[in-house]
Amino acid sequence: MQFERKNFATEWKADAATGAVEGYGAVFGNVDTYGDIIMPGAFASVGNNGRKVKMLWQHNPDQPIGVWDEVREDARGLFVKGRILPGVERGREAIELMAAGAIDGLSIGYRTKDSEYRDGNRYLKEVELWETSIVTFPANEMAGASLKSIETERDLERALIDCGLSRKAAKAIAAQGKGYLGHRDDGAGNPDDGLRDAGLIEAIKHLHTAMKG
Repeated sequence: MQFERKNFATEWKADAATGAVEGYGAVFGNVDTYGDIIMPGAFASVGNNGRKVKMLWQHNPDQPIGVWDEVREDARGLFVKGRILPGVERGREAIELMAAGAIDGLSIGYRTKDSEYRDGNRYLKEVELWETSIVTFPANEMAGASLKSIETERDLERALIDCGLSRKAAKAIAAQGKGYLGHRDDGAGNPDDGLRDAGLIEAIKHLHTAMKG
């Protein structure tokens, strides 16, 4: 299963004096840039596997900055409440940035366990939540994460959206480029598969760089 991220510009609040923070890491019924919709019940199993949901800084697994004391699904979405730890260097920085109004949102890292496609959208029915991060940009999705695992037409479409294309344009280009997916160098003296795979990803990287510039 592929590890995914999803960011929401939802209401949340934090106390810069104590590091206390609470809000929604995800909301139900929202159609995001990728055409994904999280359904009620998607987070029903949170906490049932005995693994504690981590609080990270900008999705970096090497930078935990606090603890989530409460993570639960309610009628609106995924509610989280916890503490950023001022004794942690990144935690202190996060608190300072919150006090200055420089941090804008929360974001979740998860694996999809059950979903279905209909009407051009993907409906997430069950997800395995791993972490909820404090992030700078609620709408930020890093293209590098998608480029590492382009195996299906849908993955390619997501990568192109990350590069800045509209959903309609990404869908059209992904449909044309799907013939290049799934090819790997078989090690039998036929380099074409590996080159085509690498060429596709390099083209996306160049497109991303060009659009950023």
